[in-house]
Amino acid sequence: MRSQAATLLWRAGIAAALVCAIGVLPWLSHTDPALTVLKARSADRDPTPEVLADIRDRLGLDAGPFHLLGEWLGGLWRGDAGRSWISGSEVTPAVLQALGVSLLLMAVALAVAAGTAALICARTLWLGARRRLDGRRAGGSGSAVLAALPEFLTASVLATVVGVQLGWLPALGWYGPQWTILPALALGLPAGAVLGRLLDDLLPGAFAEPWALAATARGLPGRTVARQALRRCLPGLLPNTGLFVVGITGGAVTVEQIFDIPGLGRTTLQAALAQDLPVLQAGTLALVLLAAAAAALAHLLTRLLIGPALRDGALPSLHRPAPPGRRFLPFAYGGLLVGVIALGLPRDPLALDTTERLTAPSRSHPFGTDALGRDVLARVGHGALDTLLLALAITAATLLTGVALGLLPRLSGPLVDTVTALPPVLVALLVTAVVGSGTATPALAVATVAWAPLAAHTSALLRQERAALHLAATRALGAGPWYLLRHELLPAVLPPVTRHALLRLPGIALALASLAFLGLGAQPPTPEWGLLLAENQPYAERAPWAVLAPAAVLALLGALAVTSAGAAQRAPRRGGRAETTLPVPEQRPETRELVTTR
Repeated sequence: MRSQAATLLWRAGIAAALVCAIGVLPWLSHTDPALTVLKARSADRDPTPEVLADIRDRLGLDAGPFHLLGEWLGGLWRGDAGRSWISGSEVTPAVLQALGVSLLLMAVALAVAAGTAALICARTLWLGARRRLDGRRAGGSGSAVLAALPEFLTASVLATVVGVQLGWLPALGWYGPQWTILPALALGLPAGAVLGRLLDDLLPGAFAEPWALAATARGLPGRTVARQALRRCLPGLLPNTGLFVVGITGGAVTVEQIFDIPGLGRTTLQAALAQDLPVLQAGTLALVLLAAAAAALAHLLTRLLIGPALRDGALPSLHRPAPPGRRFLPFAYGGLLVGVIALGLPRDPLALDTTERLTAPSRSHPFGTDALGRDVLARVGHGALDTLLLALAITAATLLTGVALGLLPRLSGPLVDTVTALPPVLVALLVTAVVGSGTATPALAVATVAWAPLAAHTSALLRQERAALHLAATRALGAGPWYLLRHELLPAVLPPVTRHALLRLPGIALALASLAFLGLGAQPPTPEWGLLLAENQPYAERAPWAVLAPAAVLALLGALAVTSAGAAQRAPRRGGRAETTLPVPEQRPETRELVTTR
């Protein structure tokens, strides 16, 4: 009870600190809130001293940020979140309406994600049910390409092709169930690809556990064994599923913008850009509460799925050394990516030729040209230095941070829930207010939020690994906490979390690009890959090669990241616990296998 109360106080403290930071955001950034509000209300009106003084008087800005914050917090107890500084309407009904829209979109997107993950894991489940699984993860690199597709690019293609050209589904607006399908596909397909890869990573270990071998020996149907293996693996993914719930709800800004959906993410972003503090504070608080509810639900489902085995330390370990997969794929993808970059580097990425605007691919321009006549191959090649190096550095930093904080779940759990609730754009605005704008702002903003899924994954795997049978046996032999951490827990947790980090590498590159596109960081004509997508997106129908080239390179990066992650496997050690069996004489093979330490 004491630990639960401390965790609850820690969560409340983090949420309060976040809301307070948002409440003083204009004063931190040394901007005049009255001027920002005036521009948002009427961009053509002159900011005369009289007009600005009238706005300050109406909003009570002269009283200072802490007075305004205290009034806003006092109104929350009565269900009153104040009035919008821009429109003057009540905030609570508007935020609740936006939350309802986002929750409906989230539900449909999660259904799409579940279906996508099921398709990715179908072959592994089929092979495992028939005892034909040799330990390799059956998911191919197609899921990696799907996971690497930018959400705004997928949304643009679906809206243009399916909604406008074919006319099968509505492309704009929010008027009924039909309007949820296309945005749910844009959000659910990449999320389902990531979840499917993570689940496919755990299934071989579940099928190799003693209960699965005993069930097969007794003649139980393969579908029953597969269903129980799926149930065995789900607890390790539930924390990340909760993160996807929050990310789809609050982080779906670009998709909501493209499809003109009045969701919570779009509402919060518009309030952040206009510094409409009452709406921004209420939207952020709603996201934080949603994150806490998703984390609590994931924890409850974990307890229900595993039962007392998690408490009693009676779980086998899911992380077994798997045979190496196709080793040539990373070299093939890497060679192709290096080849594209090498061909683009000798070309000039800034050379303009207006006579060759949006020309199709040819021998002189293998990837075509953009709207200014610049060679797309040259821009892709030169943009690799900015995109790849920065994304790799952030991935390494977030991996170390996520693992370190994931080893301390009581400290990091509430922090993960709060950080995940924040869209990267909002974090970037906070970072800009503190350290100023510049090329480092997107990196700091993305690094601030990107560690959270890795920490949640680490905590979930660590919780199950601590309940494993081999750990209890090693502890009984006299092993201390540091020995268990170094020789048992970290070797089991690091490989899957490293694969998870590599899977998110293309997403980090896209997050950097989206922030740069919003004016926070690198600006045109910098040939950054995601920025190329954003610049050429308006010409996708007329010149699709200008968009497909950087999108294909990003997808190739995703395939390279996931296939390279196959090398991050836990190899058996000679004389270590991979080959160590506790001496239990006169026991049947089934019983001996239960006390075998991997």
